[in-house]
This record gives sequence, C-alpha cells and structure tokens, in this order.
Amino acid sequence: MKKKIFTTLLALCSVFAAQAQFQEGKGYVGASLTGLNMNYTGATGLNFGLEAKGGYLFADNLMALASLSYEHNGNKAIADHITLGVGGRYYIIQNGLFLGVNAKLLHANHNYNDIMPGIEVGYAFYINRSVTIEPSVYYDQSFRAHSDYSTIGLKVGIGVYLFDD
Repeated sequence: MKKKIFTTLLALCSVFAAQAQFQEGKGYVGASLTGLNMNYTGATGLNFGLEAKGGYLFADNLMALASLSYEHNGNKAIADHITLGVGGRYYIIQNGLFLGVNAKLLHANHNYNDIMPGIEVGYAFYINRSVTIEPSVYYDQSFRAHSDYSTIGLKVGIGVYLFDD
C-alpha cells in the first residue's frame, strides 16, 4: 500500500514539475535527424537529413518556430535540397505531447522550388530540467510534385529549452 501511495505522489510531483517547462517567455533550440530510410516518398532511395530549429514560447503551451534543413537523396534523379520554414507547436498536455504545424520553402538544384505545408505529432521526453529527446511523426504536403516530394516520416531530435531564471 505504501508503495502505491509513494508512486502516486511521485507521479503527481513529476506532473507539477513538467508544468513549468512550457511557460511563456522561454526560448528553444533544437536539432534532429530525419530520413535514414525512416520516411517514404515516391521518388527517393536512401534519405538522410539534418534539421536545426529555433523557437520562442510566446504564450503558455504555444511556441513559434523557425527551421533550416538539408536533405540528401540517394536517387540521382532528385537533387539534394534545402528547406527554410516557419511554424508553431501547441503542447497538448503538460507532460510533453505536442502538435505542430509548419510551412516550408523547399529549394533544390535545377531551379526547383516548392512550398510545403506540414503537420507533426511528437513528444518531448525530458532528460533533465531543460534537455529533451523529441521523437515525432510528420507529414509534409508538396503542391508542385505530390508523388515525388510529399513525405511522411519519423524524426528524432534533441531540444534545449532556455530558461531566463
């Protein structure tokens, strides 16, 4: 019985500690790996990507984000590409579950440009007070070449929440 009470109290303490993580005024920097054959598109082979993000919690549970990424495609017919994007996250529950929306400008060699809106669902697992591991599932919709560039995939990132105190 004591074990159950202790476990319940520990769980409640962790929920209250997590509540302070997504408060207004906090900064965020993050990096993630995408691809590694963990995504699917109609035209690529081996896929590897790196993404860097920066953000700011402008209200409790709401974050504005900017991102820059590079992706290498194994298929020689499709060029490597760079994306620049903006978006936001809403932390659905205080323990780290989030929903994200974004819009990206994709630029590839051969003067290919595309605007790609996307959605993302993920979870911020806290390693310590400010560092997280953030696995997520995402979908990016291509309007210009749907079957070649629309992507559904998995990415794993590391995030650092910057505190002002």
